[in-house]
Amino acid sequence: MERHKGLSLQKERKKGTERRDELERDYESFKIGLLLRKSREEKNLTQEQLGELIDKKRTYISRVENNGSNLTLKTLFDIVEKGLGGKVNISIDF
Repeated sequence: MERHKGLSLQKERKKGTERRDELERDYESFKIGLLLRKSREEKNLTQEQLGELIDKKRTYISRVENNGSNLTLKTLFDIVEKGLGGKVNISIDF
């Protein structure tokens, strides 16, 4: 499921190999990083400024934007809510 600005798109998930599942997770992490970068740029914030708002270094913000993997939920909430003034909505599909 993909959500962006109130839109919800559901994709039928087919059972795949472990490698395929890993690639799909990596792709979703990458998309998170891109969404965070786009939102930051729309707010006219530098990585340094966003980092200051959430008490993280610029290099960490850069890593998150370039590869959203290993991002904790707490940090995701901090970036989106404290840093960017947004709201996090999480959906889990089975």
